[in-house]
Amino acid sequence: MSDSPKPAPRFKFPTAYTILFGLIVIVAGLTWIVPAGEYDQVFNETLGKEVPVPGTYKEVAPNPQGFGAVILAPIAGFYDPVSYEANAIDVALFVLVLGGFIGVVAKTGAISAGITGTMRALRGREKWMIPILMSLFAAGGTTYGMAEETLAFYTIVIPIMIAAGYDTMTGVAIILIGAAMGVLGSTVNAFATVIAADAAGIPFTEGIVLRLVILGVGWLICVAYVMRYAERVRRDPSKSIVADRKEANEVHFLKGGSASEAVEFTLRRKIILLIFAGTFAVMVWGVAAGGWWMAEMSGLFLVSAILVGVIDRLGEEGFTTAFVEGAKELLGVALIIGVARGIVVVMDAGHLTDTILFHSAQAMDGLSPVVFINTMYWLEVALSFFVPSSSGLAVLTMPIMAPLADFAGVGRDLVVTAYQSANGLVNFFNPTFAVVMGALAIGRIPYERWLRFVLPLCGVLTVMIMATLSLGVAIG
Repeated sequence: MSDSPKPAPRFKFPTAYTILFGLIVIVAGLTWIVPAGEYDQVFNETLGKEVPVPGTYKEVAPNPQGFGAVILAPIAGFYDPVSYEANAIDVALFVLVLGGFIGVVAKTGAISAGITGTMRALRGREKWMIPILMSLFAAGGTTYGMAEETLAFYTIVIPIMIAAGYDTMTGVAIILIGAAMGVLGSTVNAFATVIAADAAGIPFTEGIVLRLVILGVGWLICVAYVMRYAERVRRDPSKSIVADRKEANEVHFLKGGSASEAVEFTLRRKIILLIFAGTFAVMVWGVAAGGWWMAEMSGLFLVSAILVGVIDRLGEEGFTTAFVEGAKELLGVALIIGVARGIVVVMDAGHLTDTILFHSAQAMDGLSPVVFINTMYWLEVALSFFVPSSSGLAVLTMPIMAPLADFAGVGRDLVVTAYQSANGLVNFFNPTFAVVMGALAIGRIPYERWLRFVLPLCGVLTVMIMATLSLGVAIG
């Protein structure tokens, strides 16, 4: 009797590391094919950055990126090997220090006790955490472009969602979609709307009503989408997109425990949780009002970790062990951030960005107002894959694209709205955006499953955005 044939092995989607390195190879290949070009640059005092000058594009000597550049790209994503200027090294270091801080707090048992208490207090009303949290993250996105700093919240929200009967996808969606929707509907965001409006030569308040409409309607769509998915998972865990990882995720995020286990909520643990929450509040204040960035945030979490270790009497060895173990948990996230930045490094070195921008502007000539603004949206969508940074895309495209609106009979404020909506939407799933890949790594969600979850939502949002932009043209 012959053995039954073995089933053919199923295709396994590559990990985030392979996807990102593959994109580095593709971009490097394009530098051998696409003509290199540059715009003249002039320093803008208001923006504090150099911006391209319209009408000055010219082809330059190509600088194709070969094998050596591809190999060095992930390293260059962290820092420039020639000038030693920082790229993503500050974000990666912040992630490691954050991991150490989380590890120390988790060692005290305060997080487990807090999750248990929260679940008991919210029993039967857990679903309302979703709109509340998404509104908070959207507020951060629309006001100051909350992005990298959201990485600090995943290890808090995901365990609470799992304990409430949801899954890791729900936890990641609350933060990533909430903040991204806020950026998409930016109102006073200095890193998107304000920079773009200044580069376009208009006050940032022009067009704010339309942006508020996009923010409000988009937020409602996102909340309804996430709540519908979460409720489906709660009723039937097999409906989860990550159902096969349920047990492993519960062990990882709940440290083998569950929401029903009794964890004593002592006075010491309550004090530690107050410090825990206070640290994040100080971080938000520091970024929004104190001019802080990664170095200051890293220092804050380091000091808080030491304070927690002293309060819980962990001792020198206990503290350092917990800190290193916590940092180790997020090492993969730190590496992904550097590799993702390496894509932009290769593209800039090969002089691709300005060439893409020039030909995009050429394609806009002679279009009717409604077609113009919707084509502008899709061009900004395409450019966002190459330049995921909202401020970087604003400085690059607005000086070139905004004047085109005058010839098309479209307000420059609509061009700003099209830019920020496109950039915000793409950063729901952009593999070149370190925040997306870092969030998925923390949540242990394969990239293709995130696409399966988020792309239908992006389709609905795109229809809403295009309809709103068209309405903006119609009402003038």
